[in-house]
Amino acid sequence: MARAIELTANGRDTATPNPNVGCVIVKDGIIVGEGWHERAGEAHAEVRALEKAGASAKGATAYVTLEPCAHQGRTGPCTDVLMQAGVARVVAALEDPFPQVNGRGFDKLRASGIRTDIGLMADEAREIHRAFLARVTRGRPWMRLKVASSLDGRIALANGESRWITSEAARRDVHALRARSSAMLTGIGTVLADDPELTVRHVECKRQPRRVVIDNRLELPLGAKILQGDPPVILTVSDDKARREALEAKGAQVVRVPNEGEKADLVAVAKVLGDLEFNEVTVETGTKLMGSLLRARVVDELVIYYAGLLLGDKSMGMFALPEWTRLDEAMRLRIVDARMVGPDVRVTARFGD
Repeated sequence: MARAIELTANGRDTATPNPNVGCVIVKDGIIVGEGWHERAGEAHAEVRALEKAGASAKGATAYVTLEPCAHQGRTGPCTDVLMQAGVARVVAALEDPFPQVNGRGFDKLRASGIRTDIGLMADEAREIHRAFLARVTRGRPWMRLKVASSLDGRIALANGESRWITSEAARRDVHALRARSSAMLTGIGTVLADDPELTVRHVECKRQPRRVVIDNRLELPLGAKILQGDPPVILTVSDDKARREALEAKGAQVVRVPNEGEKADLVAVAKVLGDLEFNEVTVETGTKLMGSLLRARVVDELVIYYAGLLLGDKSMGMFALPEWTRLDEAMRLRIVDARMVGPDVRVTARFGD
């Protein structure tokens, strides 16, 4: 199972919206086949592993990080392939909560006489599949805020200058985060101020994440860099038909979302991102929108890169949040990782257990 979990890294950046499943076939204590799910519409991990195992799969044990599917989607049911190969036992780390699976895979295997066991290395599998599981069970993606900050928690000088607070090594690491993301989310304020591309450029990338802009009044300039390359998604509360048609003519997908006053309802935005089948969304934007996303309770994770400099209290803080008067009002997170990235420190913290 540890090897199956290791194999999931091969499809981590590309399998979305499917889970990046890994599978290992073992017979007489020897690995005879292994595989992973590379891309939606292509063979699942079990199929690839069985192809490599060949006749050796008969009587073998399949270790898989997620319950085998039992339904016809873009590919056939993995349960059928396992049964046809004569596998004697299937060990899965997790049950798949996807409604068309959700225990049906195990039921079908058991009915055919295949022994099934569930729960081996479940915590490790839950971690690698957390984004898929988040979308399927909650209807919204795993959302992280990425921040580059000084040691005193400032993301830009008072005049807006912020390039570059962190090092080149940190920027490469950020692009690795982008590469694994289904989508990159930003706000119109960031687009107007910085004209970002939000693409992966500094690391190897098998597919670019979709760019998403929250643009309440459809102010996105038609010459913005974000309109170049793969078309972005524009989330808006505006019903300005002329602006919508102009952006759609540039290839953008314009989606009207529920409003909260004059702005987008961010809980509804998170639901729309889930409906668009984005498993993992990384947010790179300004202090106001980041603060609003935090207040809307749709953020799962913070990834903060701290550089060894001080910018002073006149500079911009990370998040626009209300003043709290008691510590028990504060948002509490659990630090799950801290490490050096070049000369900077990357801290990852999460909400919830």
